Amino acid sequence: MPHPVMYFEIGCRDVAATRDFYKSLFDWEMDESKPNYVGLPKGAAHGIGGHIMSLGHEPHQYTLFYVEVEDIAAYAEKAKGLGGKVVVPPVDIGEGKFAWIQDNGGNTVGLWEPSK
Repeated sequence: MPHPVMYFEIGCRDVAATRDFYKSLFDWEMDESKPNYVGLPKGAAHGIGGHIMSLGHEPHQYTLFYVEVEDIAAYAEKAKGLGGKVVVPPVDIGEGKFAWIQDNGGNTVGLWEPSK
């Protein structure tokens, strides 16, 4: 697959309660070393990596998956050209860039471009 789904994110108001729910439901191992953020390891035993977090602002409740692309700005523009829109323009976070787009039906999807 040329553009794999490589990460997921679960947004919530209460990280501890959401963490406890998924930990109890799926027995997920979690990295709880950061406030308002719980990391889920990736690998053969876990599938793709992800995290649970509280942004502290809207949207409070959401689930999102990220698709890896080689040029995030180009894919954001391509989404717009196909009738979608850019919800969060590309943001550089050091190890790469992310953006949120909406498809032509209003579904939000994350884009990810790793640093080169």
